[in-house]
Amino acid sequence: MQLSRLAETLIGSEIVKLGGEIREKIRRGAKIYNFTVGDFDPAIFPIPKELEDGIVDAYRRHFTNYPAAEGNLDLRESISVFIKDRQKLEYSVEEILVSSGGRPLIYSVFRTVVDPGDKVIYAVPSWNNNHYTHLNGGKHIVIEAAAENNFMPTADAIRPHIAGAALLCLCSPQNPTGTTISQKDLSAICELVLEENARRGPEEKKLYVLYDQMYWQLTYGKIVHHDPVSLYPAMREYTVFIDAISKMFAATGVRVGWAIGPAPIMKKMNAIMSHIGSWAPMAEQKATAAFLLKKEAIDAYLEGFKAGLSERLNRIYDGLQRLKKAGHPVDVLAPEAGIYLTIKVDLAGRKSGGVAIKDQQEVTAFLLNEAGLAVVPFSAFGAPKTSPWYRLSVGTCRTEEIPEMLQKLEEAMKKLG
Repeated sequence: MQLSRLAETLIGSEIVKLGGEIREKIRRGAKIYNFTVGDFDPAIFPIPKELEDGIVDAYRRHFTNYPAAEGNLDLRESISVFIKDRQKLEYSVEEILVSSGGRPLIYSVFRTVVDPGDKVIYAVPSWNNNHYTHLNGGKHIVIEAAAENNFMPTADAIRPHIAGAALLCLCSPQNPTGTTISQKDLSAICELVLEENARRGPEEKKLYVLYDQMYWQLTYGKIVHHDPVSLYPAMREYTVFIDAISKMFAATGVRVGWAIGPAPIMKKMNAIMSHIGSWAPMAEQKATAAFLLKKEAIDAYLEGFKAGLSERLNRIYDGLQRLKKAGHPVDVLAPEAGIYLTIKVDLAGRKSGGVAIKDQQEVTAFLLNEAGLAVVPFSAFGAPKTSPWYRLSVGTCRTEEIPEMLQKLEEAMKKLG
């Protein structure tokens, strides 16, 4: 059957495919250390108790009708207070748009500023920018980021492509890498955007920046989160922030997200989403509105939550560093933020059981079959299929399994020729 061109050319999720393989192995009794899921095990990382109680109470008070299309006023007021307190950014309720998590907001940003054939600049690896560009008929301008720069794009890499571009997609802290963009690099990119928009005539569409900061509350050690508007107030006119409770409160299934940006863009995004019906549920909005104002409760929750994530990330980082020092073909970047660790497993050309491992797809299979280790290749995030780098997620990780996993990995490595 011939369907629409879009439907016929959509690319399936490699993460979903890998997840199917993992479930089948578990069903057959295999012990799998599953580090693929960009989510949280609620038994390990529950949402804040105050938020949970607020949601239950809101349903008992019968907040079950339609919310306001742009998000309830009380929630947008709370978001305004929250970002002023936490990020020192002042945005009015007209500059805030609420949705059921970040995805509908990202999609509507694309629909609002990207026409078919418009250039969309994004680095790889990155989460879903390739798919959103395809969904909107944009022209893919792909920048292959490297480990030397924490897999973040640079102004020098963007500069040759910026003329005529409609959208620049940035994410920090980054999914899938768990790394952050430096103040120096982000400043240089902002200067580039401002110069380009100053060059464009009054009738030309401006270049906008989609700034996904979903993990910005989850930074570790001395890492500081930077954003375009705080660095350059003039970027306010061209920046749309994407944020949510999904990651900062382990509330991926609660589905409350928001965009922050110029009021005219928020208005158009709202018009698009009103036809999709992507509202966050009324009760969840009511509970989130109340919880975002509870500064002490949020601080207490984040302290324990971040400590648990950081402990897992650093234990695995230390273990992989030991394997690297022992001469095994692995590498790892120091964790900076979020729930992800960037690891390198460079086995292509090695032999397993006398049979050569031909490519990275077979490396992924070797890790799953021989070590019981499930991680997501960067190729699932737009990077070349030859990339030896992987995303390891600790959102469902139990600390007692970390030594087991590292031992199994080392044992598998020792079998290699």
